[in-house]
Amino acid sequence: MGFCIAAPVGPVGLLCIRRSMTDGRLCGFVSGLGAATADTVYGLIAALGLTAVTSQLIAHRTPIQFFGGAFLVYLGVRILRQPPVTVAASGPEHAPNLSAAYGSTLALTLTNPATILAFLGIFAGLGVGTGARGALPAGLLVAGVFLGSALWWLILSHSAHWLAGKASAGHLRFVQRASGTLIVAFGLWELGTLL
Repeated sequence: MGFCIAAPVGPVGLLCIRRSMTDGRLCGFVSGLGAATADTVYGLIAALGLTAVTSQLIAHRTPIQFFGGAFLVYLGVRILRQPPVTVAASGPEHAPNLSAAYGSTLALTLTNPATILAFLGIFAGLGVGTGARGALPAGLLVAGVFLGSALWWLILSHSAHWLAGKASAGHLRFVQRASGTLIVAFGLWELGTLL
């Protein structure tokens, strides 16, 4: 389940791809672990049937969604304004702040309340959180969500880094512009749905 929820490429996936290509596969993977952690938090809430937490998240969906959309626009503009980075230039002297990479994707994924709705639907279909299966299956399911999501980010970050090694400087500039533009577009779409 974690693999399937993480696999659709959205703004977090684009950010992970870009970071893997320009800052290295470790940065891309750590970015993905931020998203995997958020998926796990939402999976835990859904698995434990914490309806009070779920209700609060849904009740505050508008400000959460606004923050997420604004943050995406900020990140996209920042990516567009950065000078193009080549893979050869990224080394120990260009090492990104891994805690910031982790924290940014954690925050972005947590600002998407639709994620918890997806987990609620999946877990309800499996009878998790209803008392029908007990705490052990819920715990195993949540651990599986994290491991599946982490596996996806590992595959994506390594693949993107491998592709970056084959790409020219022009290709990397295109990836930077495309990812920045698409991230801004995702942010504007997120803000637009509030209207």
